[in-house]
Amino acid sequence: MSAEPGGAAAAAPGTRSGPSRRLVRTVTVVVSCLAVLAAAVVVGVRALGREPTVTLLANWTGDDERHFREAVIEPFERKYHIKVDYQGSNAESQVLGADVEAGTPPDVVVLTGPGELAEYARQDHLRPLEDLVDTDDFGTPWAMPLADRHVYWFPLKADLKSIVWYPAGVGARQLEREVRRPAAWCVGMGSGATSGWPGTDWIEDILLQRYGPEVYREWVRGKLSWRSDEVRKAWTEWRDLVGAGGDPDLVRRALKTPYQLASEPVTATPRGCLLEHQASFIRGRPAWQRADGRYQPTARLLHGAAEPPAWEVSGDLVALLHATPQAKKLIRYLASADAQRAWSEKESGFSVHTGVRPAGGDAGSAWHRSLAATLRDTGQVHCFDASDAMPPAVRDAFAEATIEFLAHPSHLEDLLRSLDTLSATPGLTWLPSVCDGKGGGGLRPGNAGTRER
Repeated sequence: MSAEPGGAAAAAPGTRSGPSRRLVRTVTVVVSCLAVLAAAVVVGVRALGREPTVTLLANWTGDDERHFREAVIEPFERKYHIKVDYQGSNAESQVLGADVEAGTPPDVVVLTGPGELAEYARQDHLRPLEDLVDTDDFGTPWAMPLADRHVYWFPLKADLKSIVWYPAGVGARQLEREVRRPAAWCVGMGSGATSGWPGTDWIEDILLQRYGPEVYREWVRGKLSWRSDEVRKAWTEWRDLVGAGGDPDLVRRALKTPYQLASEPVTATPRGCLLEHQASFIRGRPAWQRADGRYQPTARLLHGAAEPPAWEVSGDLVALLHATPQAKKLIRYLASADAQRAWSEKESGFSVHTGVRPAGGDAGSAWHRSLAATLRDTGQVHCFDASDAMPPAVRDAFAEATIEFLAHPSHLEDLLRSLDTLSATPGLTWLPSVCDGKGGGGLRPGNAGTRER
């Protein structure tokens, strides 16, 4: 009795419980599949680029790229939840040109050449920035309106040129003696696709210091012949300073050495060179850190320099190619005092933003503070790097000519004649002014205009 009722009673729940467990397992499997499917959809959306993303091309690689990511990009991504697809290249002009030609340019680009950017603006590849950026925060020559009254770029990072670096412990008398000794100069002309620009820096600076900003500006505007006495003498003075065409070992070293390694012999034993004519950024190189590098303005070392002295400057200029919502946010952010200050405080460069107080790093390096103050000093004349402001074809030919001249200074007349011919090519875009507070704004498309012969 007890067995049957017990058996019957046990059998009934067993019959009902089987389908319930199968149902639970089925629901569980379905839910799991839906979760996997949802994750796959998210991954797919991101893979298709539907997550808010802005593409950025710049020339920073290595440590500079790391500083840029840590100080600028990552805070932007955290704040706005927008991914920055960054591409760093030492040949960014060539990369950008190829991307534009292919119809796939980045949203935002950082270039060193306002001349190159002016050409892109003329071709309608750039978008105006005055609705996104307060250009009064920067001023001339950093954020200059063009002929259509639009501003197309602003500086994220600035550097001071017209500088000669030397190791701590070198006195004034020794410095004056060494300036005229070619073997004392650390020269490196190599820079990949842009090799030769250290030579253009030299010639530009000599011209600026010898003849002042008026002559410099006319030359950069395409109105002063390359064969003028002023320009020719700048080339020959550079020849005499660094020994162009002289000691084969010196010339070979200069031609084969990458610019970023030119200062390495400063701390070698025995010391291989003593002086380097280079922009402020070079102070971050290991050799000048070890040597506790000091600087003098070029004007103090060139006998007969014009008074008052002027400063050649350069900048990494931000421009907008696609006005997407996320690209606009990045532009506003890069132009902000916070972003500019963050980059400057890494001592990777300087900001000329009026809202950023000149300072250098957490400890405030004396050399950094001094250079920052000079960049921001409204009583000083600042002229943008001449070759960077020239049309790209002229810029590139100028750089190539300095390499040829260093090895064969007897070719100077032919080189200058070729540069004159190229500069007179119709259709080139020349900037009207490159010095602060001088000239005016406006693209000058077409022929280079009246040129002194």
